Amino acid sequence: MIKAILVDDEAYIRNSVREKINQHFSTDIQIIGEAESVAEAVTLIEEKSPDLLFLDIQLTDGTSFDILNQIETKNVDIIFITGFDKHAIKAIKVGALDYILKPIDESEFQEAVVKAIESSNKENDLEKLIEISSEYFKGVQKKRIVLKTMENVYVVYEDDILYCKSEGNYTTFYTLQSERILVSKPIKKVIELLSDDIFIRCHQSYIVNKKHVLRYNRQGVLIVNHEIKVPVSSRRKDHVIEKIFG
Repeated sequence: MIKAILVDDEAYIRNSVREKINQHFSTDIQIIGEAESVAEAVTLIEEKSPDLLFLDIQLTDGTSFDILNQIETKNVDIIFITGFDKHAIKAIKVGALDYILKPIDESEFQEAVVKAIESSNKENDLEKLIEISSEYFKGVQKKRIVLKTMENVYVVYEDDILYCKSEGNYTTFYTLQSERILVSKPIKKVIELLSDDIFIRCHQSYIVNKKHVLRYNRQGVLIVNHEIKVPVSSRRKDHVIEKIFG
């Protein structure tokens, strides 16, 4: 039986999560406690040692990242619950963590919980993922993102990404270190992870880091990092040139 704690400063959200757990996962998950503040949550988690945390991002006395910075996270799964806060959602996404939006959608909730239940062993890199999400949430200047492949979990500085190339539901990240990291995400999902003041979608299949662009030539390509050619679509040309050289 998985032991879970609910952390949210809104009682009706805690009640909703509890009801959904009792309705769909009563044989798998036991709610062993609830908290509505950072201080209360830290004390409860240290006392009860749960396997799963449902965490609201914004609490009355801080954020769920404040909780995670004070507890041992090696043996716990996390599902964030958040309102439509673009910054918080992006912070969660760059750390490749799981979340549910308020108001809680039934199927989305069940999908996230099933994933937690089926996790045969806890995420070995969870502490690193939390650290990266927390950094983004707090506005750390040199941003990092988490890229998960079939075999590995990569932590990459945005500044080290040269460009991305997409083919269908897969995208390859090309980095300064000459790594090619293939992730199972279409380009529209990848662009959501990246800082929009640095990365530009210059083509249906390409995203470029403007910091590494040297020039644009008359053949309709951007020259990146001295020799790499990244195409620019004709309909995006004016926008791309303005964003990079304007």
